[in-house]
Amino acid sequence: MLDAGCHSMTPTRQILGLRFFNGDVDEAVAFIHRHGGYLVAPSGTCFARLRNDEPYRRAMLSADLAIADSGLMVLTWRLLRREKVQRISGLKYLKRLLTKLNREENARLFWILPNKPARQKLLDCFHRELFSVKSDDCYVAPRYGLEVEDRHLLTLIEKRQPAHIVIAIGSGPQEKLGHYLCENLSYRPAIHCTGAALGFITGDQITIPDWADRFFLGWFFRLIAQPQIFIPRLTRGLALPWLIWKYGEKMPVMRRSSVISDQ
Repeated sequence: MLDAGCHSMTPTRQILGLRFFNGDVDEAVAFIHRHGGYLVAPSGTCFARLRNDEPYRRAMLSADLAIADSGLMVLTWRLLRREKVQRISGLKYLKRLLTKLNREENARLFWILPNKPARQKLLDCFHRELFSVKSDDCYVAPRYGLEVEDRHLLTLIEKRQPAHIVIAIGSGPQEKLGHYLCENLSYRPAIHCTGAALGFITGDQITIPDWADRFFLGWFFRLIAQPQIFIPRLTRGLALPWLIWKYGEKMPVMRRSSVISDQ
């Protein structure tokens, strides 16, 4: 985690024990680009994990920057606390980051992906970019357990020394992996844990129009595309307003009896 001096200069709002960045997307991109560390963008369905998954909880607390991807969290906080939190979706953040890096010469990126089809979509999508993606720039992650450790990945990154690492394997494992890399790498890259956002750009996930993302409707497009996956996730997300009402700025109390699956 960055030192207190860096964080004291960054506008934040504490919600459920996590300090969310409260500026605009360009400021968020510039901050993590300048200081390194890892950024997280939890959706509304992720917060229940704070009570059930100790490694996830630890990773979220250690993140160098958290952006308010969840429209439900932003709206609930505004209704209950009468305070505005700037929403920055993972999709908007990733688009702005890639636009910035596309203007830089010799931008070195490394991509961590959930499967081989996602890797191929990435290669097909970005082959014309200034930071054109090669197969060696990509890593297909294994299915991680509750604790995340990947010595093979660590060796690859140490060898390549990319300035930026984009982790797109889904909420839960990706934050733990970002934490693991930050704790074990010999240098400090900028690590962007943006989950499904990359798939929206490459076509591996359903396309979400900018207007839908702006009006907090990305979840609806994903629900229509894959109801069998997102209905259970949205059900977990219904716990978020209750968590905010009960705990407010404090971290929810950890349960001892159950653990939410990472996948």
